[in-house]
Amino acid sequence: MLKLNYTEGGLYMERVMTSLEVAIAQRVVLAMRLEQSLQVEPGHASFLWPADVPNLKHLETTLGQECRGRVTVISVDDEFVEVSLCGSWIAESKEAHEGMFLTVLSDRVELLLYKLWQMSEAHISSLA
Repeated sequence: MLKLNYTEGGLYMERVMTSLEVAIAQRVVLAMRLEQSLQVEPGHASFLWPADVPNLKHLETTLGQECRGRVTVISVDDEFVEVSLCGSWIAESKEAHEGMFLTVLSDRVELLLYKLWQMSEAHISSLA
């Protein structure tokens, strides 16, 4: 499963071996113990990658074979592509800009997305 944390500081992605149901249940229990509101709903998440990130074509081919409709890669302009995922959004409210997004894909696709995210982060850091 991929876990995307959207924070004020940006996006952080990690690959976790917990099931979707267990991850959601743990977050619900934490919110209850902290007496916080929690919204869990199906949804979409997206993020931008540099259009020249290595192996992007390989990812697009793999997505066509394994994840039709669950993950899309769309060109935004000459410099960026947008990656959009289907999954579950977990946040304090529907309108929250910070929260956690969980998606379950094939192991191969999850690993490719995670590795490409790491490469894009390294690429962006080198430009700064």
